[in-house]
Amino acid sequence: MATVTVGAVRERAPGERRVALVPEAVTLLRRAGVDVLVETGAGSGAWFTDADYTDAGATVVPPDELYARADAVLCVAPPDQDTAEALRPGQTLIGLLEPLRHPDLVDNLRRRGVRTVSLDLLPRTLSRAQSMDALTSQANVAGYKAALLAADSYDRFLPMLTTAAGTMRPAQVLVLGAGVAGLQAVATARRLGAVVTAYDVRPESRGEVESLGARFLDIQSRPEEEPGTRRGGYARELTAEEQQEQRTALDGHIARSDIVLTTAQVPGRKPPLLVTSAVLERMHPGSVVVDLAASELGGNVEDSEPDKTDVLPNGVTVIGAGHLPSAMATAASTAYARNLVALLRHLVRDDALVLDPDDEITSALLGGEPS
Repeated sequence: MATVTVGAVRERAPGERRVALVPEAVTLLRRAGVDVLVETGAGSGAWFTDADYTDAGATVVPPDELYARADAVLCVAPPDQDTAEALRPGQTLIGLLEPLRHPDLVDNLRRRGVRTVSLDLLPRTLSRAQSMDALTSQANVAGYKAALLAADSYDRFLPMLTTAAGTMRPAQVLVLGAGVAGLQAVATARRLGAVVTAYDVRPESRGEVESLGARFLDIQSRPEEEPGTRRGGYARELTAEEQQEQRTALDGHIARSDIVLTTAQVPGRKPPLLVTSAVLERMHPGSVVVDLAASELGGNVEDSEPDKTDVLPNGVTVIGAGHLPSAMATAASTAYARNLVALLRHLVRDDALVLDPDDEITSALLGGEPS
């Protein structure tokens, strides 16, 4: 009987430690009748050995054999050129392919007959697709890690402490962006004892922020206008005028904060600038700013760079933290693999990988922008 064979490749992007499948996921896929190949050494960055995969029922193979045998190739980040060229017509590539940022990659693969399934195009408001939502699972990891990174870089206590040496005041933490990553950062900073305030252009975020015990910063300058959101659960991109109004209103709050965590992103676009160099100069020595939106496109913090930490002349630490899920590779890989298992259970029918363009989930993953 013919069965579907999937293959998890080793990630080749610099600093990328995640893997598309973990041994736990292999077991689940095998129970569903899916054969699993894993490239040699694919899980080493997340502390999974080849023996772990073999014990779970996978076959560990070199890359050439994986590309030759797999019906679907599973990855985390967009593939490098060598990986893309190794894919063959009729094969399916599944991963966070970022087609809005890398349209040429996806177009070239499709012209060669390789089908692409981009998890970052998943409609996030469909309840039946929530278990497949890799952007959410990875954002949860990033928000959690950002709060810990900030706490580790901050040279004072986060909670209020009363000791024989006196009382230490709690840290004032400001989270900009109350999406999944922002809310997880809020929750984690609160657990660490900080006094947390959060802001988002979407007024409806107030309830979520306050439910976590944080204060919602209300600086909407024109409340009668359309809220800063668009269909699908994503924040809409603000106009240049709106961004300037937002920055002006935020500047004073940023300058008074001990820790600022920025998480505002727009899919496929340059992130909005929320923290300027002028504001960084007003912050007090020892303050920490963590920019989760830092990428090759820019970030929420002026001059921040991904995977780079700068201590400014006035003693403010700026951390470009655009790849935090890779810093928690085991947890991030486990969550991502569960998303893939849910997706494959949806796509595999009668021992075949079915990409039905009439299915709402599949259609979105194959092509259009998030609705």
